[in-house]
Amino acid sequence: MKNYKSIELFAGAGGLALGLEKAGFEHIGLVEFDKSAADTLRINRPNWNVLCEDIRETCNRNLEKEFNIKKGELDLLSGGAPCQSFSYAGKRLGLNDARGTLFYYYATFLKELQPKIFLFENVRGLLTHDGGKTYKTILDIFEEQGYVTSHKILNAWDYGVPQKRERLITIGIRKDLANKIEFNFPEKHQYKPVIGDVKLDENPPKDECQRYSEYKEKIFALVPPGGYWKDIDPDIAKEYMKSCWYMGGGRTGILRRLSLNEPSLTVLTSPFMKQTDRCHPLEVRPFSYRENARFQTFPDDWIFCGKLGEKYKQVGNAVPVNLAFEIGLEIIKSLGELEDGRK
Repeated sequence: MKNYKSIELFAGAGGLALGLEKAGFEHIGLVEFDKSAADTLRINRPNWNVLCEDIRETCNRNLEKEFNIKKGELDLLSGGAPCQSFSYAGKRLGLNDARGTLFYYYATFLKELQPKIFLFENVRGLLTHDGGKTYKTILDIFEEQGYVTSHKILNAWDYGVPQKRERLITIGIRKDLANKIEFNFPEKHQYKPVIGDVKLDENPPKDECQRYSEYKEKIFALVPPGGYWKDIDPDIAKEYMKSCWYMGGGRTGILRRLSLNEPSLTVLTSPFMKQTDRCHPLEVRPFSYRENARFQTFPDDWIFCGKLGEKYKQVGNAVPVNLAFEIGLEIIKSLGELEDGRK
């Protein structure tokens, strides 16, 4: 099997990179600003070329020399840049319009290296941000760099991940290859895993799992698995929720205790967000960072570096490994069409 070469930007703790590696990609470079996340990448994959630096610094150098690859030879550029809103201000400024945003540097990699395909992942909300103007600007800039794009919202739960997590996946094919290959988004799995399919820890130590305050623990002990604030005495719930009690909507994330027969809700960067509580179904505590990592389909031998809060953050920011793997397999199929000349 051919080794397809890729570069990943904003690599985080490696969920996307690991999934793509499993699919068949060889990473010749990964750029990640956060030191703890970069340490995570290095300790798990000493052979990966990890650049722990601001991507602005990377883009100031000659990218062909930096990654020892000629323009047009790279098979895949992957990553998901944070996308602040930017507007044309009355003029179609193209790439310059994104200057000052981190997306600008992702697009600069496309311009300088011209990979055959790119994978750009982001939050679902980007699709409708600023009435859709932000994403339209992004797609215009991708086209300006010479790419034909397609996009789709994928829920990781449909792809072997025991977690409801929606991501906006954008795939770009270089225009000179667009009539030679095509890309199809992965087919949904028939079985959708739940928390009961995942190994859960038994009373993990405090350096692996944050704990509730004594007061919050007593409240959560009243909530049955699969329940939330409406399933306890309303006077107790009202006292706990304070101003949230008077908010509109179902507020189903408050005092939420998950059950074994449902998937995890979207894994977050911290277990202490009042309106997005996720209590363990069997014990009165948050999920450990390792349990969250399993919901993200990281293997148990994947080591996370840094303090406990940093580990939770790395896990919460990651792309689920199995989702990345499924997308990666489809990209490999597309690249394979170049090898045998069939579309």
